[in-house]
Amino acid sequence: MNLNGTHVAMITPFDKDGNIDEEKYRNLIDFLIENNVDGVVAAGTTGESATITHEEQQKVIDIMIDQVNGRVTTIAGAGSNATVEAQNLVKYAEDAGADAALVITPYYNKPQQSGLYDHFKLLNDSHNIPIVAYNVPSRTGVDLAVDTIVDVAKLDNIVAIKEANPDLNKLASLFNQLNNNDLNDFIVLSGNDSLTLPMIAQGARGVISVAANVLPDKMSQMVNFALEGEYEKSRELSNYLFELMDVLFIEASPAPTKRALNLMGMDVGGLRMPINPISDKNDEILQKVLKKYELI
Repeated sequence: MNLNGTHVAMITPFDKDGNIDEEKYRNLIDFLIENNVDGVVAAGTTGESATITHEEQQKVIDIMIDQVNGRVTTIAGAGSNATVEAQNLVKYAEDAGADAALVITPYYNKPQQSGLYDHFKLLNDSHNIPIVAYNVPSRTGVDLAVDTIVDVAKLDNIVAIKEANPDLNKLASLFNQLNNNDLNDFIVLSGNDSLTLPMIAQGARGVISVAANVLPDKMSQMVNFALEGEYEKSRELSNYLFELMDVLFIEASPAPTKRALNLMGMDVGGLRMPINPISDKNDEILQKVLKKYELI
């Protein structure tokens, strides 16, 4: 399993009736792999995990594993705000044969740092699948503190974190503490596309990317240049990609990303309520950006 590089937080395609479109999902996976990504993530936030059922979540995990067929790393979204539900989802990911499980910090109930640690420790002790912790305080209402991340990193099966807190000072402190505790093998992945380059410069090893749904080849090139120490080439690509990275969050994700893919002719369908299609005004902005990249 390779957790370095560019992993795509895949959207979940729906058909005209709002059900998972398996054919389009398989086509998306092939498109991403053909464009040199290192891994794919099913049923993460961008995959509308909050509004698909557990049965649908299991379905997209199964489709992902089958379609990838060992070509790249497979990461299964398996988080919940209830630890017992997360246990069941991680077990499913493990039994299904995913390479790793992505586990978001419990959301809404805002547990203490001790509760966050115990959540991940129980998952660590209950399963053998590698787990990627996911910290995204803007969505969950809780932030994994540096000390807590270091404690979690000491657990055998918690092998990485997707860090979506944009505080680069916190990240610098994290790498300092990981180094001081001889935890340099613990993998940090960027959870913010636009911060991927500076995060890699500090010690991150890649990204779980939204923009890679749309321009996987360029995102992969940018990340690979950074990992190889070719920072000037990576900087040029990061700057080139910025407008796309930015516009894909012009409204609630994944609405702009799905609209972009539909405009590109990939026909990935609509959204699960309560997420709405983007406004006409923002649609014009999105189309202008996509034309700049010659995607439409």
